[in-house]
Amino acid sequence: MIRSRFTGLSALTLMLGACSMAPKYVAPAPPVPVSWPVGDAYLAQSEAALPLVSYTEIFRDRRLQSLVEQALTNNRDLRVAAANLAAARAQVRVVRANQFPAVGVNGSVTRTEAGSGSTTNGSGTNGTGDRTSYSVQGGISSFELDFFGKYASATQAQRDTAVSTEAAARTVRLGLVADLAQAWANYAADNDLLRIAQATAANAERSVTLTSARLKGGVAPRTDLRQAEQVLETARGDVASQRTALAQDVNAIRLLVGADFDQSLLPASVDEVNQSLAVLPAGTSSQVLLRRPDVVEAEYSLRAANADIGTARAELFPSISLTGLLGFASNALSALFDKGAFTASLGADASWSIFNAGGRVANVDVAKAQRDAALATYEKAIQTAFREVADALADQGTLNERMRAASRFTEAASDTARLTEASYRQGITSSLENLDAQRSLYSARQQEIAVRLAAASNRITLYRVLGGDQATPASGQ
Repeated sequence: MIRSRFTGLSALTLMLGACSMAPKYVAPAPPVPVSWPVGDAYLAQSEAALPLVSYTEIFRDRRLQSLVEQALTNNRDLRVAAANLAAARAQVRVVRANQFPAVGVNGSVTRTEAGSGSTTNGSGTNGTGDRTSYSVQGGISSFELDFFGKYASATQAQRDTAVSTEAAARTVRLGLVADLAQAWANYAADNDLLRIAQATAANAERSVTLTSARLKGGVAPRTDLRQAEQVLETARGDVASQRTALAQDVNAIRLLVGADFDQSLLPASVDEVNQSLAVLPAGTSSQVLLRRPDVVEAEYSLRAANADIGTARAELFPSISLTGLLGFASNALSALFDKGAFTASLGADASWSIFNAGGRVANVDVAKAQRDAALATYEKAIQTAFREVADALADQGTLNERMRAASRFTEAASDTARLTEASYRQGITSSLENLDAQRSLYSARQQEIAVRLAAASNRITLYRVLGGDQATPASGQ
């Protein structure tokens, strides 16, 4: 009889636990256009389909891939994100446990001695009236029936929060890979700038030697020598600055990797970097942004806020609790499980606060307001993602022309410097014209490196803003 009662109770508990007062979640329409902008600043490839790709398909240099692999193992930010994710998944199980009854068992032994000097017989009682009794109790304590889905909604909210935390971990991973690729490219550009500064310093030193000889020969004034020395010392200062920049780049990479690394994995020039980076095209539909980890994080935060409304609504209704107890009691171990030793009890109670100054109704309003805020945050995340991708595509669409222009400018400045120096050696042009030509060439080379670095940065940025290389699970834990 007791078994049938508890079987029926279990079925009722499961049936009532399926109830939910959370409003039905309806995904809002993305507040952005359905396709990327087009025009002179955008390439035709911006309308190509966006594939799901791994970072190894975008960052094809094996040296960079090796650094990324080390970073994914050692980076401390990634370890923090992984720990937070593990905690969020465990918290789902903690909250879900409230939907099920807690069963406890306890036992006791009582020994009563009526006299001394006698022995105990097999029945547990000796000749002078000594008695030993045993008791075992097991039961369900204060189990609240989830009539109105309070615990179910709380579990769903925590499950959505766990998925949001997983997306946050993906954001950290995506940022780590992109930041490492950017630091790798920065090192290459600074290495190029160091070589340019060293070449300029060497050329300026030859000019100082030539001008000094002309000054001694009475052909050139002292101002020419001083101007040549200014160019030389400027280049020497830049050499020192670039050496500092290279050391700082190595430090940045070491921090991202999370450990020391083989410096032979660093690139020699920014051209090497550009040749190793694949172009990541944008998709024909802005729906691809829905898989960006920060957008996924905002979406599941919205889902969690929606489930919290169900929890707050359920608080408006009575709490119904059950307590059950099954026990065995006997004064002899051999008779512990006899039919007459079995006892059972079952009880129920209900509680409902008649007046709490509108606090529970206010909690529902709070949950709704938080859901509205989460919705606005979700929409803002999508709009921000769209703007970032559109900006990167606009930059990508003009970079090739900018690189061609910078290359042609450097070529012209180099030819001008060569011709001007030849004329200066023949006494046709002044020292000032020669020095200006050298300064122009130095500036042109620096600008060309800056544009080539911008091209590499653009491909890294597109990898970052389009969401990276991991598909998002459709459901949480």
